[in-house]
Amino acid sequence: MSGETLQVYFLGTAGALPTPHRNPSCIMVRRGSDTLLFDCGEGAQQQMMRARTGFNVNAIFVTHWHADHFLGIFGLIHTLSFNGRTAPITIYGPEWVHEFVQTIRHIGRFNLNFPIESVELGDSSTVRFDGYTITAFAVSHGIPSLGYIFEEEERPGRFDRDRAIALGVAPGPLFGRLQHGETISVDMDGSQRVIRPSDVMGAPRPGRKIVYTGDTRPVLQRIAMVARDADLLIHDATYDDAETDRAAEFYHATAGQAGEAATAAGIRTLALIHISSRYTTPENHIGDAKKNFSGLVIAPADLEMIEVPFRQ
Repeated sequence: MSGETLQVYFLGTAGALPTPHRNPSCIMVRRGSDTLLFDCGEGAQQQMMRARTGFNVNAIFVTHWHADHFLGIFGLIHTLSFNGRTAPITIYGPEWVHEFVQTIRHIGRFNLNFPIESVELGDSSTVRFDGYTITAFAVSHGIPSLGYIFEEEERPGRFDRDRAIALGVAPGPLFGRLQHGETISVDMDGSQRVIRPSDVMGAPRPGRKIVYTGDTRPVLQRIAMVARDADLLIHDATYDDAETDRAAEFYHATAGQAGEAATAAGIRTLALIHISSRYTTPENHIGDAKKNFSGLVIAPADLEMIEVPFRQ
């Protein structure tokens, strides 16, 4: 069923410069049959081929207009058109997104077989999809920049089968009607008894939540609000804690600061990305983050995929 699976592909985890092992920024979120890209750095479509995700992208969300976050869109659009795509695609982003899409339309001398739409987002802008939303939030990177929150709608509470039977509901189609929010009536000793969903359903359960900061200085207070209780926080960790001053100068965060954000928001898993090319291993990043956050810390390699499960 659509929405049952939620997968995050780390297609590009490098800083501003690619390395032999890390591509520029590109995060793919696949929920059921929907596929969203968050940033699309150079070489993204080759990463999709290596990860065997295919190119069926529904929408692209750009955090900001630094080249390592959008250069891959040009090649991807050309490939989609060459492969016969006819469905429109929407590119969402901060200020200048309309100019960017106009550039795509004019820069290549090829027939574009599908419409490209642009939508400018700002702090707290929300885009609604079937069963979930994407909400933008402002970050601090020296130019108009956004992070994004993927959040599913609440799920129905658990169905109490034994309670339903005790109330006279026979197993079968009536169970499904109750689970879908319909009030029913059953015959009990010649009289009709009304059974409401609230009689047999538990409290609503939260959906899943992923927060992606893009590039940013620490915005601890904002992250504490928007990322509250997220299943996964994907946070800028360009530098380790030995380079705190450099991180501030270039509007980035350290791994330790990402750990502080994860603790402030009460998240479950912290993923450290946008690792500077000066580092050959993220071990120090993981250690710095763990000093400030007791949950799971990962520094995903390119092409790594994690599945975000429903909470128990």
